[in-house]
Amino acid sequence: MNKNVIFEDWGLVDYQEAWDRQEALFAGVLAQKTRNRLEGASLPTTNYLVFTEHPHVYTLGKSGKPENLLLDERGLQERQATFYKINRGGDITYHGPGQIVGYPILDLDNFFTDIHLYLRTLEEAVIRTLADYGIGAERYPGYTGVWLDADNDRARKICALGVRASRWVTMHGFAFNINADLDYFGNIVPCGIDDKAVTSMQRELGQPQDIEAVKTKLKGHIAELFGMVLIG
Repeated sequence: MNKNVIFEDWGLVDYQEAWDRQEALFAGVLAQKTRNRLEGASLPTTNYLVFTEHPHVYTLGKSGKPENLLLDERGLQERQATFYKINRGGDITYHGPGQIVGYPILDLDNFFTDIHLYLRTLEEAVIRTLADYGIGAERYPGYTGVWLDADNDRARKICALGVRASRWVTMHGFAFNINADLDYFGNIVPCGIDDKAVTSMQRELGQPQDIEAVKTKLKGHIAELFGMVLIG
């Protein structure tokens, strides 16, 4: 098993470009697995962890409902936002500047073959990162993602998850609100949930946060929880 993981920070990248780059990495890992099977080889597959930010964009998962986007084409233009239907699980979400969007492209044969555990492990990394800042976060039974005050009527989401996996290779991932403009969530029914709020580290702590420092902490927790060796 190869637990080395190439880390890349793509910076602010258009969503379509990032999607294409993800798909290329994903296809490369799958191709290596196919070669190994056909040739009876055991060459290691490559793993990636990508962090990025996107210009304002709404994405709808394959099980999502288009009516959960509350803007028409003109409204999207006025908000300088784009919209994509994509091949991850989940409903609709928003990506924008001030978010850490994480795309782990992992061959889970190198770690553990359990998608439920995979999602819970990503959530745990975010929960531990928030704890480093004195923010108590948790899971909300029946929902994915990371929440604050999940046990009462003040429940609010700070990190959304939506993934795709094929032959245990993952893509897509999570969107963690650091300094995101939360007004953009008002244009959707986030993740198809119409009775819960969305929050960010900036809102919870009362001031903008150093997103690079948050990335460093988050990377460390992901690496520790998965037993990764990060390269780059």
